[in-house]
Parts: sequence; C-alpha cells; structure tokens
Amino acid sequence: MEISNGEQKSSSLHSKSLLSSGKKPCRKEISVATPYTSITITNELLDAYEDEYDGVVIDSQSLPLSANAFTTILQSSLSSWKLEGKKGVWLKILEKQADLVPVALKQGFSYHHAEPGYVMLTYWIPEEPCFLPSTATHQIGVGGFVINESKEVLVVKEKKCPLRCSGMWKLPTGLINKSEEIFSGVVREVKEETGIETAFLEVVAFRHAHQVAFDKSDLFFVCMLKPLTFKISIDESEIQDAKWMALEEFSNQPFQQEDKLLKNITGLCVARYQNKYQGFTAQRMMSKFDDRLTYLYHGYCM
Repeated sequence: MEISNGEQKSSSLHSKSLLSSGKKPCRKEISVATPYTSITITNELLDAYEDEYDGVVIDSQSLPLSANAFTTILQSSLSSWKLEGKKGVWLKILEKQADLVPVALKQGFSYHHAEPGYVMLTYWIPEEPCFLPSTATHQIGVGGFVINESKEVLVVKEKKCPLRCSGMWKLPTGLINKSEEIFSGVVREVKEETGIETAFLEVVAFRHAHQVAFDKSDLFFVCMLKPLTFKISIDESEIQDAKWMALEEFSNQPFQQEDKLLKNITGLCVARYQNKYQGFTAQRMMSKFDDRLTYLYHGYCM
C-alpha cells in the first residue's frame, strides 16, 4: 500500500480582521491514497488569533454549540498550539454558551474574570510559571468639590451609608463607568446626584486603599469643579437631600474634624480655591507606544 501525505496547514491562527470577515475556521487535512480511492481526513481547529504573550485568543463566535463537539475540537486545538510552541490560551465564553464552561474546566482551563454577558478562561501550556496578566484589581471612585462665589459647598446626604457617618453632609461621590475619563465621570456623578452642571478644573488629590469592595483595591480621586448652574434637583433613588452649605459649617462637622483623611481633603480643596495649591489638570495627547489618544494628568513647572 502506498501512502502519501498531503499538504498540512500550519496553523488555525488568523488576524482579527479575518475573524470579523466571518471566514470559517481553518482545518488540518491529511490525504490518504489507496489503490482504490483517496480519502481526506479533516481535523478542525478553533478559530483564533495571536495575542501579545506568544499565545492565542479563541474567537468566541466560532465555538460549536454541542459540548461533545467542543470537547473534540478543543482537545485538537490545544494539541496543535502546543506543537506550535504557543503559551497562553484565552477563551471567552458568552452567556448563551454557558454549557461549554464545564467542558473547558475539565480540559484544564481556569477562571480569569467575568463581566455581564461572558466569562473569560485561560489555559497555560508550558511547564513553567504562568505570566499571563491577572484581571483588574482596582475600582475607581471620584468626589466633586464644588464651591460657589458665596463660599458655599455643594453637599449631599445619602440615603444609604454606614451608621458611623449617618446624617453626615458629604461631597457628591460615585464610581467611574467602564471606559470613562476621571474628569467626565466626576462631572456626571455631580449632575446625577444634584442636578448641578459643572466644569472640571483639577484633580486635587487621590486616595489609594485596599480590600475595599469584593477584595478589590480602590482609587478615589477628589476633583475641583466649577459650578455652571445652581438650582439643585436630587436623585431621590440615592440621595436623601442636597444643598449649598457654608464652607465653615461643612468643615466644622464633627465627622469632618475627627476623620484625618476627610479633614486633609477639605483643607487641600480650600487651599486650591484660595489659589494656594495646585492640582493636576488633564491634557489630551497621543502616545506612539500604543497609538492611543489618552489624557495625562499633571501640574505645571514653575
């Protein structure tokens, strides 16, 4: 019997542009010739593209619906990528594909992170420590110090807060949304809670804390804002009340005086208002490192 090997495709990897074009996954083919016929055996691999860590990212849109089919194609793909010297494998499974998660876990994948609509799994191929980056470790919060020409500070009283600060008048605060800038996030939060339109001036200070929410770390940026409107309209779902409060009355609240962090934050904001302190402004610029437009927060050289 004479057997000849046909041409084998070297990889199932495609660029992101090929993924978006809707092309079918690559297949490795072996042609077997006999005196009577020629048979082509097709070994399908998952569609994927290369990542930044000498590994691959699997296209979630190419995953089979059947758990059995997924098991077979996943095993073949992992074997192929191992032979090619790939290291890490990223597998994003959409909510509608949730039945495939146990299959991937049985093949050695690990949870990386989850977001609404999907879970991300990873697989490390080499027999060496994994150097894939971990998931996000921080949440980002903002607080707006808004003071008018009458030296009154915009303050709110939240409906839900720890008992130790119940009834306290505080600055409007909140969390930054995904892909939102610090300066636009703080303007949005102030608007949502109080109805006051503002303009961002500077980042006055920031606090870095750990084990804050879901074992995550927290960055909290205190920003100086200029009021553009003055009529208050509260978000009744979150805020019990809001008002313009005399700066001295705000600073002299017992909780403000007893909490060293809050006392220092207020002192810095007042110093900025009096032009005795300079914070960080935001300047938009391009970086050749990653070809992205971004914002650099900085002070000014004297």
